[in-house]
Parts: sequence; C-alpha cells; structure tokens
Amino acid sequence: MEIGGAGVLQIRQVLLFFVLLGMSQAGSDSGRFSVAEEMQSGSFVGNLAKDLGLEVGELFSRGARVVSNDNKQRLQLDINTGDLLLSEALDREELCGSTEPCVLHFQILMKSPLEFLRIELQVKDINDHSPAFLEKEMLLEIPENSPVGAVFLLESAKDLDVGINALKNYTISPNSHFHIKMRVNPDNRKYPELVLDKALDYEEQSELNFILTALDGGSPPKSGSTLVRVVVVDSNDNSPEFQQPFYEVKISEDSILGSPVVTVSAWDLDSGKNGEISYMFSHASEDIRKTFEINQKSGEVSLTSPLDFETTESYSIIIQATDGGGLFGKSTLRIQVMDVNDNAPEVTVSSITSPIPENSPEIVVMVFSIRDRDSGENGRMICSVSENLPFVLKSSVENYYTLETERMLDRERQAEYNITITVTDMGTPRLKTEHNITVLVSDVNDNAPAFTQTSYTLWVRENNSPALHIGSVSATDSDAGANAQVTYSLLPPSDSLLPLASLVSINPDNGHLFALTSLDYEALRAFEFRVGATDRGSPALSSQALVRVLVADANDNAPFVLYPLQNASAPCTELVPRAAEPGYLVTKVVAVDGDAGQNAWLSYQLLKATEPGLFGVWAHNGEVRTARLLSERDAPKQRLVVLVKDNGEPPLSASVTLHVLLVDGFSQPYLPPPEAEAAAAAPADPLTVYLVVALASVSSLFLFSVLVFVAVRLCRRGGAGSAGRCPVPEGHFPGHLVDVSGTGTLSQSYQYEVCLTGGTGTNEFKFLKPILPNLPTQRPGKEIEENHTSCNSLGFNIQ
Repeated sequence: MEIGGAGVLQIRQVLLFFVLLGMSQAGSDSGRFSVAEEMQSGSFVGNLAKDLGLEVGELFSRGARVVSNDNKQRLQLDINTGDLLLSEALDREELCGSTEPCVLHFQILMKSPLEFLRIELQVKDINDHSPAFLEKEMLLEIPENSPVGAVFLLESAKDLDVGINALKNYTISPNSHFHIKMRVNPDNRKYPELVLDKALDYEEQSELNFILTALDGGSPPKSGSTLVRVVVVDSNDNSPEFQQPFYEVKISEDSILGSPVVTVSAWDLDSGKNGEISYMFSHASEDIRKTFEINQKSGEVSLTSPLDFETTESYSIIIQATDGGGLFGKSTLRIQVMDVNDNAPEVTVSSITSPIPENSPEIVVMVFSIRDRDSGENGRMICSVSENLPFVLKSSVENYYTLETERMLDRERQAEYNITITVTDMGTPRLKTEHNITVLVSDVNDNAPAFTQTSYTLWVRENNSPALHIGSVSATDSDAGANAQVTYSLLPPSDSLLPLASLVSINPDNGHLFALTSLDYEALRAFEFRVGATDRGSPALSSQALVRVLVADANDNAPFVLYPLQNASAPCTELVPRAAEPGYLVTKVVAVDGDAGQNAWLSYQLLKATEPGLFGVWAHNGEVRTARLLSERDAPKQRLVVLVKDNGEPPLSASVTLHVLLVDGFSQPYLPPPEAEAAAAAPADPLTVYLVVALASVSSLFLFSVLVFVAVRLCRRGGAGSAGRCPVPEGHFPGHLVDVSGTGTLSQSYQYEVCLTGGTGTNEFKFLKPILPNLPTQRPGKEIEENHTSCNSLGFNIQ
C-alpha cells in the first residue's frame, strides 16, 4: 500500500509537469528566475532585459509593468535598468506550503503593441524552521508479552521547510529495549516507529522514558524533541485488525457539516478490557484534525469543517484501532473531494484608459484577466460585453482579454458609456460575474459654431444715441470646454466703401451688436455685413452669418416748398381773370419731404387770406382754386398764406406766401405788388433787357395768341385759366430736394409754360398756361423733372 501511494504521487507530479509545460507553450516566451525566501524588499532577482533579449529602452518606451493573477505586486520592474526587484520579503511556506518546487507566475505587460511575457519565479527554501512535535510528551502503553521486533507508532514531528531542509531523520536516546525506524506515509510524510529490541518485563521495569529527536537536512541541521514515556502493560497478546486495510470514499465539497463520511471497523480476539477497541487518527495533520473527527467507539468519521476543492483535493488519513491492552491495528482512509460549481469567475483589471479621445479608431480601453477557482467544466469560462455598444472584446493569452473600441466614437452623440463585462462559467448551475466600468469620451474640436439663423434682420430708428444696443447674434458649438467657447467678430465688408468699423461693433463674448454713431435714414437706409463665430479649439473652427440693418425713418425733416420759390429776388404773383369760374386753377403749391412713409405724407391748408372764402386749397395736392365767382368788390391784390404739414409724430410744417392779382383780361397791364414797386428804381437786370428786346419783336403775335386763347376758354366756360409766374432762376433745384422718391403730392402731371414780355413797371409780364395730359393719375413718388428753355419760354414738369 505504501508503494502504491508513492506511485500515485509520482503520477500526479508528472501530470503537473506536463500541465505547466503546456501553459508555458501557449503563452509568450517565458523567463525563469529564482530567489531565496526571506530576502529583504528591494533585493535583486534578475535582469529581465538581459534574460529575455530585450532592449532596456524598449521596456521604458512600451510602459512595461509586472502583473499577477492575484493582483499582488510581489515584484517590481525598474524600466530604466531592466532589473527585477523584490517588493516584499517572500515566505515560501506561506506561499506554497509543502509544494515543491515553489514557483510563482507573473506576466510582463507591454503596450504599443500589446504583448505579454511570462516569467516564473522559483522561491527557494532556506532552513528557517525547526522540526516540532505536536505534544511535548508521548505516552505508550506496551504489553509485556510484545514480541521482539514489535513495532509501535510514534507521533511524527512537523517541519515547514521542504527539500533538503525538510524533516530527514529521527533519533532516540540510548536504551537497551528500543530503536527507531523511519517510515514514509502516502502523503510522503516521514514518521517514526518504535521497534522492540528486547522483551519487556513488567516486574523488572514498569515504565521506560527516553528522548525522541527529529532532525532536518539543513546545514547546520535543526532539531526538535519530545519525551516518550513507555508504560509496560501486562498480558495482551492480540492486536485489533481492520476489516479493510484501505478505505477510499468520495465526498462533495458542499457537504453539510456533521454529515458522516465513512465508518471504519476493527475487531480484537481478546476479551474484556483487552478486547475493547477505540479509534483515533494517527499522524494526522492539523488541517485533518480541524476538518474531520472520528467517533472513538463507533469508528464513524464525520465532517467538522467546510471542504474546499480548490484548496485541498484529497485527504489521506491513518486510522488507528487500539484495544484496552494497548495493541493496535491501522488502516488508511483516502477521502477524495468532489468539485462543485461554488466559485464565481473573478475579473482582475490590469489597466484601464479613461477618458478616450473621440474620432480615434481601435483604442485599447482596458486590459484584464479572468479566473475561476473551480475545475473541469466548472472552471471553463466565456466572456462577453454589453450589446449595442461600440466596444469589442479580444482574447489574448492565458485568459487575458482586451476591451477595444469597435469604431470611432463621437462625443457629441454620447459622452459616457457604462460598460458591463460578463464572465460566465460552464458549471451547473452556471455562475457569472459582472464587472462594470464607466468610460468617458474626451472632446476633439470637430464641430464648427452654428448660428441660430443664417441671416439676421435688425431695425434701428434713425437719430439713435451712440453705443445703442441694436440686437444680438447667437451661435452654439456642440463641442465641450474650450472647443465650445465661441468668440464673435465682424468680418471685412464686401463693399470697401462701407465704413463698417465706424457704424457698428460686436461684443466678442455674447454677440451683442451696438451702433457706434447716430444713423441718418436719409443718408443710409440699410446696410448689411457678415459676422463670424470662432471657437477656441486647435485648430479653431468658424462659421458666418449675414446681418442686415434697416434704418427706420423718424420725422426729422420739415416739408420743403419747391414752388413757388421763396428765395427769389422778387415775390411771385399769380394772375387770375375776374371772369374765372369757381374751381379755376390759380396755381399749385409743390412741396417735398425728405422723410419716408407717413412722415412724408403732406397735407395743405389755407392759413391766411385777404378775403376768406374767395380761394381754397386742396388738402392732398396743394392746388389753389377759386371758391366762388369773382366780383368787382374783390380787391385786385390778394395775399394767401398756405401751410404745408407732414403726417409725422410730431408733425412738422412749412408755409408759403402767394400773391394773386385779379385782372379783367390779359391785356390789362400787370400791377406789381408794393414790394416790387420799391424795387423798381433798381437797375434793370441785363438778362431782362435781352428778354424784353427779344419779346418785343413777337409781341403782336403773342397778344393775338392770348386773345384767341381767352376767347376759346370763355366759350367753353370752364377750362384752365392762365396765370403769371415768377421767372425761374437760373440753375437747377437742389438735387437732394428734387430727387426724392415717394415724396410728391400731385395726383397728376402738369406742364407749365412761362413767357416773358415787355411791359410797364419792371418790364416783366408773365402768363401761366396749364396743359393737362391724357395720362392716368400718377402715384406719389415720382421725381420732379425740370426743363429749362432759353429765349422766351421756361417750362418744367411737376409730378
């Protein structure tokens, strides 16, 4: 049986060797180092770069580091020299127990590219433990009739060291009755047996005492001793015998405490006290004594402590049956622990990268390893990651995995990912472990600012105060941090003549627009420019928007009278025949307003008159017409004051004075007003002299034409009357008053023809003849067209 136990142990060692050999071939190249236990922290283990053929610079550039399955940093790597150093003192007995050799497995993790290098560290035993007996004193009761050569079991000593430092030999103090013989049990433990050399005589010596010493193989050797007391018992010549010399049972590791494991049985041919048998464990380790107990009377072995297959797979126990006379028999009990799926997989993270930049392909987010302490199908594992996430798991060596991005990430779509890595074993029932991590996505400046509108229209009333806030533009950036901070600016205008810098400014932080100067609607009605929004990323991104500023008109221009002119050297006088019918057109007041809209809507009213009720003014077009028939009682000289008012708020106005002369016919000499008589003594204008000479030659023909015209008008009893007019001064009307659209007030166009001839007084005589065109009514807003003629006629269109 002892030979069979040694053979099983050898088979296990051979299988373990091939498993380790297969694991080393499955991974990357491995390095082997050795170190004695209990060496101080920082002790030199070996040079990794030299032993693995790596460059020291490569270790530094690739961020080499030492990782282990249990996540304990027992080694540290100096990446500057490639030296492996101890991080702490190693206790071989704590790490490996009785296992020999004691080999610790580590991995060297290197990035760019990702690579694993396996290294093995053998912890060599030193002789730091002495053999020790569990009891300070052993008591043996030996029958006196025991034959010479009888063997008696002694408690073995325990030495935590292994190899040559382990327990090697037992010695006994010199005596004439016994010598020591060393045996090896199935667990390869050495235990002593006491061999009787000389028959015992109870009457001669009833008790023997000697010292049992255990020696190890260290240099120098260490020892431990205990006192052996031999009590000689009289007359018991039959030893107990077991029904089976070898018991083997299997028990599940999840068995309930107190459950029976097996019942052993032995018998003794003796009777009485010598035939009474008691059972006990012999040479049992402390672990066995804690895990199992045996009923001394029945021989039932029961479970007293939980089993763990991952810690101990089997137990070998020597059971001793002792009768009342001190004789005993022995049997071996082998308990095989059956694995159940009671360990969930474990996840050990080696490195994690967070945050990760967006728009970057195939980034290694995490490096981790998985482990299941169960065996067989219970220890097989599958690893998966949450679905519908842009991440993928890639298997490496020895249950190492990397979590990588499957595609480029977009922070604007999702800035944070909660990832669950699930590891499930194949046992029954299946156990799983979930490891949750949060990965943040860092921002890259890949989004330009976007304006809320492609174009903005702002209104500002003219005559505004400088630095007036006229509106705002707004842009947003979907990036984050500095990449989302927007700065606003004015872009150079496409029209180089537009003084944009003196018109508006923009707040670079919030996009508020301000008018720098007071705007004038009549000078600048609208202008447009572009604004830019630029973020603070690197490189910076920008966008543009169009801003159109419309100036709203204010009523800041009073009406201006174009006709009759108020700045002439002589006042204007209109001639009206006394035979004129009611509604006879005397003249028309023509005025314009530099404003726009309702601010330029003009209305006319008669403010003062020499004879109220004789004349009337049409409110919308400024036509001055007779209100009734003229009589002899009406004064020949009439003075009218016409008020021109716009429709603004508040309204602005201007007034014009008209002089009307009532005549019996156009042959009546022209009577100048008193103001003109005062100026008669002044020297004649040269132009007037030339005109009088020219007109004198055609006076006859002119008078005839006038008489014919008057006769025709009288026959029709209703037509347009003729009127005198002031000479039109040389030169054109001011352009800014004439060329204004939308400011006219006439309902239709009138053609006036003014002729000059010789006469009394100032040698001037004027006739006004309106010519009505067959055109549709014109809308306000037409330009005043002026046509000046030379010689004897001056005419212009008023619209």
